[in-house]
Amino acid sequence: MTCLPNPGGKKLGLVIDLDTCVGCQACVTACKEWNAGGHMAPLTDIDPYGGHADGVWFNRVHSYEHITEMGGRTVNFPRSCLHCETPACVTVCPTGASYKRASDGIVLIDEDKCIGCKLCSWACPYGAREFDTDVGVMKKCTLCVDRIYNDNLAEGDRVPACVAACPTSARHFGDLGDPQSPVSQLVAERGGVDLMPELGYRPTNKYLPPRAHTQRAASVAAPALEPVRAEGGFLGWVDRMLSS
Repeated sequence: MTCLPNPGGKKLGLVIDLDTCVGCQACVTACKEWNAGGHMAPLTDIDPYGGHADGVWFNRVHSYEHITEMGGRTVNFPRSCLHCETPACVTVCPTGASYKRASDGIVLIDEDKCIGCKLCSWACPYGAREFDTDVGVMKKCTLCVDRIYNDNLAEGDRVPACVAACPTSARHFGDLGDPQSPVSQLVAERGGVDLMPELGYRPTNKYLPPRAHTQRAASVAAPALEPVRAEGGFLGWVDRMLSS
């Protein structure tokens, strides 16, 4: 069993806005592209151009139909490692391959120690662990540690690839251990929640619930269009021929 470090003050993580996520999969693609050559590279691809494409993905987006008093709506739900404060995937690891960093709270995997037993994937209730069949080890989201600490990148680019790629700004990154940080204030303002808090793993990542919408469609005050009447000339003849 792997022990957890003493809690530190810094807790890097994501805040995901379920109200503005449109399910475009840009975060999924950007994550795959960056990590194909990043910290946990390479990432396995199985039949990538066939009808049963699969492989290692750190980020996945699921879409659900949610029924409210105002009618139905689609909620897009991105899912990746939540970098829990008390992660079961770490404590169940028999070799110490899964570990949580005291410096920033990120949960990582040491491939040199991983024996591919999959205990961590069975222990994780969020389905955030991926088994790489090519090399026989577990892999997972790293919050792009090779990007957020990369001094060769502009400061504005030192965010996870999924955050940088999101076209609707539904993904936010920062220190959730600092109550004054922008992400912590966003969580407080919007009532951010943990995923399955009853399990007691205390995820660092938070979800912002969808806002209540009072109107599902824009009202159109313009009058209805008049039906098109067949006129003379060539176009009129074509219209009559097609209508007969």
